[in-house]
This record gives sequence, C-alpha cells and structure tokens, in this order.
Amino acid sequence: MRVDWLVLGDFRSYHSLDWKPEPGVNILVGPNGAGKTNLLEAVSYLATLRSFRRAPDEALIADDTDAAIIRAGISSDDRERLIEIEIPVKGARRTQVDKQRLRRTSDLLGVLRVVAFLPEDLDLIKRGPAYRRDLLDEIAIQLWPAAYVDQAEFDRALRQRNAFLKSGHRDGTTLDVWDARVAQAGGKVALRRARVVEGMEPLLGDAYREISSSDATTGISYQSSWPSERFVGGSAAEFTDGMLSALRETRGTDYERRVTTTGPQRDEPVLELDGHDARVHGSQGEQRTMALAIKLAAHRLIAEATDSPPVLLLDDVFSELDPKRSSALAGALPGDTQTLVTSARPDEVPVVGVVWSVDGGLLRE
Repeated sequence: MRVDWLVLGDFRSYHSLDWKPEPGVNILVGPNGAGKTNLLEAVSYLATLRSFRRAPDEALIADDTDAAIIRAGISSDDRERLIEIEIPVKGARRTQVDKQRLRRTSDLLGVLRVVAFLPEDLDLIKRGPAYRRDLLDEIAIQLWPAAYVDQAEFDRALRQRNAFLKSGHRDGTTLDVWDARVAQAGGKVALRRARVVEGMEPLLGDAYREISSSDATTGISYQSSWPSERFVGGSAAEFTDGMLSALRETRGTDYERRVTTTGPQRDEPVLELDGHDARVHGSQGEQRTMALAIKLAAHRLIAEATDSPPVLLLDDVFSELDPKRSSALAGALPGDTQTLVTSARPDEVPVVGVVWSVDGGLLRE
C-alpha cells in the first residue's frame, strides 16, 4: 500500500502542492515550522478523516480561504484508487473515492491504512490509560473498519446513559434501554481490543528485543473494569451479555456516583517489562523503547492481517532518541513499506531514502 501522488490546496501551510513520493523511504527535511508535520497530517487524514494532532477540521484550512483540499492516488494490491476530500469553512465535509461520494465516514476506512508515530507517542507508557485505549481502538479500525461505527455508537450511548444518571432520576425502565445500547456496542469494542492485544503479544516482544538489543521479556494485557476476561475467545454476543450483566450489577453505584463506573471506557491496557508494569517500574529509556515497539508491532499486525503493509509515518522521532536507539529503530523498520520521515536535520535520520527539502510550503527533491 502506498501513496502514488498527493495534491493539497489551502491545507494548513500548503496553498498548492503536487507531490509524488517514492515507494520506499522519503525523508522530509526542513526547519521547524516549515510544514513537514502538516504533510504527514494530510496523509493520515486521508486514512482516518481526522487530524492525528486531534485538531478540529477548521484548523486544517489555511487562513483567509474557503476550503482545504486533499487529493491522492493510492495503490494497493495492484489496484489504484482515488481519494478526494474537501473541508469547507461552512457546510459539511465532502469525501469521494473513485469519483463516488461517500455517505459515511466508515466507507473510506481501509482504502488507505497508516501507522503514525509522533514525538508525544514516546510518552505513551507513562500517560493515562485513555491514550492506550485509543491506540487499541485505532488499530482495531485499521483491522476491521466496522469497528469505527461500533466505537462511535458506544461513545454516543455512553454519553446518553451518563446524562441520564447525572439528571438524578432513578427510572429502571429507562436505564434498561441505555444499558442495552451501551452493552451492544461496548461488547464489540471490548472484544476487538482483546483480539488486538492477543495479536500484538508476540510481535511486541520481537520488536522490543530488536530495538533494545536485549533479551528482556515483554507483555501486554487488558485489565477490565468488568469481568470481560472470562469471555476472551468468545463471541461478540457473549461479550455483550457479560457487559450487560456488569452494568446491572453496578447500577446502584452508578446511581450514587451519577456516572457509568464499568465498561470499556474504564478498562486499562497494561504493558509489562520483565513481569513488572512498565509504567511504574520502567526507566524513561525503557518506556520509550516500549512505545516504539508498540508502534512497530501494530504495523506488523496490520500488515500480516491485511497482506498490505500500511504507510508508516515517523514525525521527528529520531531527534528524540539517543544514537543507539535511533540506529536500532532504523534497523527494525520494515523494508517493504512506504515510509515518510520528518527531521530538522538529515544527519539525525540513520536510514537511506530520498531526501525532500521542505520550506515555506514548498517541497523539493
């Protein structure tokens, strides 16, 4: 899977760009503020329809313009696809694939897949569990595009259930309705997270040892706020039934606290190093190595499951690493993957590739 060409119009700092990246490694070099990250953000947006910086759509539109345009030719499995996105200042976003307008965001997912690594991802281990839950959900969407709909439905149902609890009403019949909706979508979310964790377990260990050059053992587990572990290996229906039972069991507590106290929104993915919680016992260097290994494991999992390696986006990562880890990461990168790397200095990137100079919204080889 690769981006054959990319056209941007009034997207962030790019008023007009027509770029043809190489199929292999592309190194984008330029001073801070030159637009390197903006370029990676545009590629990621093509795959996910959201900013990897968690910025609102209006922030992507260049100042004093009416709309941002992203167009790209995508190749995957010897098939060429065309993605076109218009993000207007006013009105709804318009998305087309092969000249056919999409009615739902989920229809785009899978046309292009990416794995992005940003500087803040190096702190993935020591940050709160919400960031690690988001990572599992992002991987799940790349593996099963239908997961996007289930996650959106779960978030919507959970907000409505919490709003009802916050109102102070104790109407069991009404809460039964919200319990069913939360459990229906939440069971699917939890099941997919469990399957992602199961698939990543062996890949994480391999990636960590490659980057660290050590024989340390790693582990990844999914600690649930409800007894979901008894349903691992089961069906979505079993997860849903289990979550429905958990919601009913904690209803009294939920009434008291006026919030939903059990479910996927309270679960915690835990990463272990030599049998200990890496968040508590790992050094900063070990935590950063683990974060890199997670992203590499995610890329390998998606590549194996889809038979098409996702595009790899590395935003200013090498400058954050010491020379030893930087060199080890370079050696662990997949060789059959289109990779876009940004850096302020080319000598900080220990990989061979085509170097592009980025400055003021302009791109030159």
